[in-house]
Amino acid sequence: MTNGMIRIIGLDPGLRRTGWGVIEAQGTRLTYVACGTILPPENAPMAERLAELHRGLAEVLARHAPDEAAVEETFVNMNPSSTLKLGQARGVVMLAPAQAGLSVAEYAPLLVKKTVVGAGRAEKAQIRMMIGVLLPKATPQTEDAADALAVAVTHAHHRGPAALRRAAL
Repeated sequence: MTNGMIRIIGLDPGLRRTGWGVIEAQGTRLTYVACGTILPPENAPMAERLAELHRGLAEVLARHAPDEAAVEETFVNMNPSSTLKLGQARGVVMLAPAQAGLSVAEYAPLLVKKTVVGAGRAEKAQIRMMIGVLLPKATPQTEDAADALAVAVTHAHHRGPAALRRAAL
């Protein structure tokens, strides 16, 4: 971090697709850096999928050198097996930046939507549209990458001791 500028990586965890988005924040000014999606092989055994997710995240972290990370909390659905698998992916998504020495904050999906769109029940298309407004140079190719940028924007607006303490809990 130099001159009050902070580089933030937002992460939208998933076992099939994990979105990532990197922005720089200086005061209230946000600048798009990069975004993408990590796609572990769907037919591989679980351990290999998680390892590939970790490798992909480690590469992104090394390439973009963020100062802080923010992860979207997972939505718990009705299928316990799916929820457990998503939890495993989320663990890897939180582990990779922590291993890189970054603080990792967590944000509820409703807060992310409210921060970016102004409504906690916003649709994915609304999030993507607002990311285009907030970060005009952003070109997310997937909803996951757009969601990850939204998580990074949320962190830029809400970061501070409370968000970082929450990550430590």
